[in-house]
Amino acid sequence: MTSVTVGDATIPYRVYGSGPGLVLVHGTGRGSATWDALGERFAERHTVVLPDLSGSDLAVDDGAPLTVEMLVGQLAAVVEDAGLGAVDVVGHSLGAVVAMAFAATRPELVRRLVPLAGWTGQGDEYVRHTMEQFHSLADRPEAFARYAMLTAFSPGYLNAIGAEGTDELARGFVPTPERLRQFELNTRTDIEGLLPRITARTLVIGCTEDALVPVGNSRRLHAGIRGSEYAELECGHVARVEKPGEVVALVEGFLG
Repeated sequence: MTSVTVGDATIPYRVYGSGPGLVLVHGTGRGSATWDALGERFAERHTVVLPDLSGSDLAVDDGAPLTVEMLVGQLAAVVEDAGLGAVDVVGHSLGAVVAMAFAATRPELVRRLVPLAGWTGQGDEYVRHTMEQFHSLADRPEAFARYAMLTAFSPGYLNAIGAEGTDELARGFVPTPERLRQFELNTRTDIEGLLPRITARTLVIGCTEDALVPVGNSRRLHAGIRGSEYAELECGHVARVEKPGEVVALVEGFLG
């Protein structure tokens, strides 16, 4: 694992595979490890870069409130340090927000863009209130975890994995200080004004059963990013878990 220093933060990242550069940007959660299963599949055709930005379990910083600008700066530093030139960028959830802001403000570093289950943040009271509930449950870890499952996964998926599977999911998502920093940022993101500045070829992917960031948000992104393509998956918010094969097929088909 390599790392790069950006201001007061030390940002680790991993690189493996061969081919054109493909950066996978994590959302709210433990960090780049959430991409591991798909990263291995993408590495068959791409040089995969997996950064752990501030708010992840591996990044080290001063604990200040997160901002989109901060995470974009860290992402840019990783891409430049990796030395791959312009790269393709796939971001999930908060990672989609960061990836879109990155494409808008550092267009020379982005070849193609795929925001998955993303949002702009502006005026979306549903998303804001949903994210704020995580803070209200911070002192109740069990309720925090169960609420996370209900909003992150579709009913069909939770029923398919059963009680044992849902218990395992609950053990993996706890209200750490870093996780709460990420949710706090989620409540105040606003990148609506950046959408017209995105010039990279873009595929927006929405999730039709997403209870955390409803699919209408992805449709709004598609409408706001000029010339973008659009696809939907029949699943909950965490498409990389529910529909991994379909996510890979969509992204690979788009990247060509």
